[in-house]
Amino acid sequence: MEKTTGATLTFRLKYIILPVVILLLSVILTAFFYPRLPVEVAYHFRDGSPDRWLSRSAIVLWTLLPQLFLTLLSGAVTWGIAKLSRQYIKPESTGIRPERIILFMGNMIALPQIILGFAMLDIFSYNSYQIHLLPLWVFVLIVMVAGGIILGIFSFQSIRQVWRINKE
Repeated sequence: MEKTTGATLTFRLKYIILPVVILLLSVILTAFFYPRLPVEVAYHFRDGSPDRWLSRSAIVLWTLLPQLFLTLLSGAVTWGIAKLSRQYIKPESTGIRPERIILFMGNMIALPQIILGFAMLDIFSYNSYQIHLLPLWVFVLIVMVAGGIILGIFSFQSIRQVWRINKE
């Protein structure tokens, strides 16, 4: 197993690949649905019926800006950590490879992006075809359980790796 030293740790696109992919999918879905949306778009629903509306341009702005912000945040955080790790992480100080931690941290921001993307898709689907995909709370629950499982697996592997190194 190759150890990464602080001197060789640099920012890589793979650290934020999931947020970038979700942003691109959001842009593609927006481009697909935009011509199908009415001038006034329902974005809030009470008992399945719309009760708040925005203009088509405003809804596109409010659905894409958070995606862009989260992607940029992911990039900034991983870039900053990679840069700081050059100075502060010693190769022998940790049993876990720093690039693995950064990869996990940068791509973890994809979880709220997935939820926002689903909400966007549901709004677009309802306004274009009068179809709700799934209650948002059900989708959020699914994403949280899946994220918890992924986090548990990552944590278990990391603890096991550190335990093996300390046992030697």
